[in-house]
Amino acid sequence: MYLSTARRRPHTGVLLTALSGLLLSLLTAAPPSRAADAAYDLRSGAADGGVPSSIDTLSTGWTIPWGTEWMPDGASALLTERDTFKVFRLTKEGTRTQVGSVPNVVTTGGEGGLLGVAVDPDWGTNHRVYFMHTAAEGNRIARMTYDGSSLSGYTILLQGIKKNRYHNGGRLAFGPDGYLYASTGDAQSAALAQDRNSLNGKILRLTTDGAPAPGNPFGNHVYSLGHRNPQGLAFDRGGRLWEAEFGNSAYDELNLVKPGANYGWPTCEGTCSVTGMTNPKKTWPVSEASPSGIAIVGNVVYMAALRGERLWRIPIDGDTENVGAASAYYVGSYGRLRTVSKVPGADQLWLSTTNCDNNGGEPAGSDKVLRVTIG
Repeated sequence: MYLSTARRRPHTGVLLTALSGLLLSLLTAAPPSRAADAAYDLRSGAADGGVPSSIDTLSTGWTIPWGTEWMPDGASALLTERDTFKVFRLTKEGTRTQVGSVPNVVTTGGEGGLLGVAVDPDWGTNHRVYFMHTAAEGNRIARMTYDGSSLSGYTILLQGIKKNRYHNGGRLAFGPDGYLYASTGDAQSAALAQDRNSLNGKILRLTTDGAPAPGNPFGNHVYSLGHRNPQGLAFDRGGRLWEAEFGNSAYDELNLVKPGANYGWPTCEGTCSVTGMTNPKKTWPVSEASPSGIAIVGNVVYMAALRGERLWRIPIDGDTENVGAASAYYVGSYGRLRTVSKVPGADQLWLSTTNCDNNGGEPAGSDKVLRVTIG
């Protein structure tokens, strides 16, 4: 909800002043980043997510930046580089500092390496951060300690996720329930996506110690199944989980993920009418998308496209399960777009490129973090 200045009347000024004071006191009582986000959501247009209005370069010199996760104070974020295994702190002003690297990471000559990062909701007391990466035996989810300046320690939380040159998934995100969600690819073995006992081709849900989260639909780590190569996870204002994934040769997908649901791969690619399969909310030809990261601002999904080399804006229809028409921005202007994230307390997104990867072919250090203004 927001107060539109265009509809204010002179005699309401006193009431509006009082309401503004009450809102200000509520916001300043919240943690800094949450207060900033709340203030953002109250501004005109933000409830609908706005539209991109300008873009500039925040930071250069990157080599395949893959994961981005904001710290609780909203002043800086952690970014991973897939093939160097390095972790950096990047401030809102664009200052970059390496804070460490993740041990035991290997590449696959394709899409494996150091992938997603997530910060514990209780980081202020436990200083825990989480990484998904490729290791000698397969893909892992691991936990480390980040004290605000450097990384230390290393604990394996979950392993046994099969790896391959391609289709490793890799995104991490904490849900509003406090559990950690992870996307895994089918490791180029499509049948694994339909196997409830396999960790591949799934969305997983686990505790911060690596155990299956209570209430998971099959009594194991699996939250949903039938995914090919999901790399986008984000929760909307109603706490619902949205996911983007690579199709094979026909359609890429945006899905609304529900516990125990089957999203079809390899039986279906895109929309189908097979009993027991859940259809995507939106599809794209693979040449226009090949989606990686997603972010949700207000009531809009933003989706970064690799092969499609564009940023997609997909409005959610109110609080329904439907989405509206998608719009594309920056088509072909910045190359392969990997990760998009909402900047806390600002009308901005961060958008990272991965033109240094195998398909982009650019030399090391050519990637950028872009800053998109929305309004």
